[in-house]
Amino acid sequence: MKIAVVGSGAMGCLFAAFLSRSKAGHEVWVLAKDQARAKRLSSSGIEVEGDFNFKVKINATANAADMAGAALVIIAVKSYNTEAAVKSIMPILSQDSKVLTIQNGLGNLEMVNEFVGTERALGGVTSCGATVLKEGRIKHAGSDETIIGRPDGKIFADVRQIANLLNEAKIETKMSKDIKSVIWSKLIINAGINALAAITRLPNGRLIKQEPIKEMLRQAVSEAVKVAKRKGIKLIYDDPIQKVESVCVATSCNICSMLQDIMNKKPTEIDAINGAISRHAKGLSIKTPVNDMLYALVKTIESNYDKQC
Repeated sequence: MKIAVVGSGAMGCLFAAFLSRSKAGHEVWVLAKDQARAKRLSSSGIEVEGDFNFKVKINATANAADMAGAALVIIAVKSYNTEAAVKSIMPILSQDSKVLTIQNGLGNLEMVNEFVGTERALGGVTSCGATVLKEGRIKHAGSDETIIGRPDGKIFADVRQIANLLNEAKIETKMSKDIKSVIWSKLIINAGINALAAITRLPNGRLIKQEPIKEMLRQAVSEAVKVAKRKGIKLIYDDPIQKVESVCVATSCNICSMLQDIMNKKPTEIDAINGAISRHAKGLSIKTPVNDMLYALVKTIESNYDKQC
């Protein structure tokens, strides 16, 4: 199968590497942000360290036309780049192509669905931990599972095929008939971890070792759960706080994506995570002071990179 991964960051490179390594012999492409980066990735390949240690050759390009005929397109860019990413791959899609988002935050599946239609759109979340050590070199810092599903909740043979190919590539994957609830459940995990890690500059595991930070994590999660319940979202975890803390343990050494962004002085996905919770809460007259504060602090940090001491 020809597979295109849009995004050459940590998660995009991780998925591309595992899929390239699969015994199924997929033709995997990575869409990079510019041709110079694409040329370097094509030359050096992608190296993965961690639970699995391997290196693979990769097809990389900055021209979406090179990926024409891809049966599966995986969107792995930051949430604020979703619209541009989907527009860039529209000309290469066939009627049978599937477009799978594995991004953080709210709004990504809705954007994909708007452009490609329900028949071709797939939502997904992943608990894989990935950190860029340097260009083309990724640390695989613990993993749980990836869950995928259609916006309409139907599970057809094509959804099973994609789940199977991900499992064959050693990306543990399940299917869901309610991917919206899965996305909200992942959002709540991100809301508890990402902003706090970015502000404190701590790896995931340290967040629950510091009692004041652990309490803030719990409050952020509790607020998000209230919003989800008011919206009629059925979360997939019986105890969301316990789940977030267990993710911290399972990915204890992981430097979360938002912290990576802060360290590299890049825009973050705070608008699609804690910011999204605050926006939904306001519409429901629910107070979310901790999420509001985390949002404000991260936005302040990222808007003042050039003025920091």
